[in-house]
Amino acid sequence: MRPSMTLVLAVLTAWLLPAADPGRCEARHLNIIQVQDNINPGVLDFITDAVAQSTEESAECLVIELDTPGGLMTAMRQIVQVILNASIPIVVYVSPSGAQAASAGVLITVAADIAAMAPGTNIGAAHPVTASGGDVPETMNEKVVNDMVAFARSVASQRGRNPRWLEDAIRKSISSTAEEAFAQNVIDLVAEDLPQLLDKLDGWEIQRKGQARALHTRDTQQRRIEPSWRHKVLRAVSNPNIAYILMMIGLAGLYFELSQPGAVLPGVIGAIALILAFYSMQTLSVNYAGFLFIVLAIVLFLLEIKIASYGMLSLAGVLSLVLGSLMLFRSPGQPNRLALSVLIPTVLAVSAFFITVAGLALRAQMARPLTGKPALLGRIGEARTALAPEGKILVAGEIWNAECDQPVAVGEKVEVLSVHNLKLKVKKIDASKA
Repeated sequence: MRPSMTLVLAVLTAWLLPAADPGRCEARHLNIIQVQDNINPGVLDFITDAVAQSTEESAECLVIELDTPGGLMTAMRQIVQVILNASIPIVVYVSPSGAQAASAGVLITVAADIAAMAPGTNIGAAHPVTASGGDVPETMNEKVVNDMVAFARSVASQRGRNPRWLEDAIRKSISSTAEEAFAQNVIDLVAEDLPQLLDKLDGWEIQRKGQARALHTRDTQQRRIEPSWRHKVLRAVSNPNIAYILMMIGLAGLYFELSQPGAVLPGVIGAIALILAFYSMQTLSVNYAGFLFIVLAIVLFLLEIKIASYGMLSLAGVLSLVLGSLMLFRSPGQPNRLALSVLIPTVLAVSAFFITVAGLALRAQMARPLTGKPALLGRIGEARTALAPEGKILVAGEIWNAECDQPVAVGEKVEVLSVHNLKLKVKKIDASKA
């Protein structure tokens, strides 16, 4: 009885005790990403996904190694919004030595829970400029600057930074070294490298919704999040230089298509290039750009049925469908993202369907007519009476009146050249060729 009672007690104990949280058994870890690029929609997408992944994994914190000359204000504002609303601590570390956090990079740095810089780096020069690098027109300059100053002050107030320095960085384009930024309460610390940064962060307390939270970064597992191929594509087309080239290609393609209707290829390339350019300059949000690409893909597939492009429109449609699927459901803060396990099979299935339908339609267009006058042209017939020059021939199972410029004997082969008033014009075929 005793062994059985022991077994029962063990089962009851295991059933009554709370199940262990699998997350607690996992080793502590922190995530690290590297951003060495202009601030653009592609970088926004990468940082947003990294924050979401780190939150899902309950990472200790997310470290962003930053080196940027600046970029788009719209992308910067959304990145700041993502950082301020993140549920895990965000550390922005301007590194390595020689790196910078200029223009839009300034506000991204000061928006972090902990802002750090490596020696030999600099931060500042945040005065707004146009996309080409020139000054904002005078009529708009004051409004843009005042708006950005107000935004910077609100971020500084939330993170306890120096609002006066931030205002001077925007209005006067001042810039500071790592040591100067630390002395002026722009950043929280200076660290030689990543190991020293993590050593200094260990035990650092962060206020989260009125509660203090201490970081544990010493001897913590480090996981680097690398950009996926999707992020690389979006970052590549978001480069300002690429955006400018895409804009010029798009305008040139549409101009050529309008001046030479029916060329097809220039118009297709122009439409794709323009949508990418508008996305790069954030004239179109990522969701709208994705939707337009999918609409363009459907239009191209339908045009393939009407226009014999020999597959060119179908290939352009597949490319548009892939780009649109990559961009759809990519808005910052949007919890639902399109999974690759859904994206790839769907794109392949839809593309295969439209290409098959287009191929069948093209085959039907190119097929030889089976009825009417066109069906007789080129057909081979046999003379039933001598043609000198008129007579009768058998073609397509029917007897027709025919005439030929050359004498044709009974049984010789002829080819139909034309049909006129139910009389066929034929030519004699040499016996060797027949």
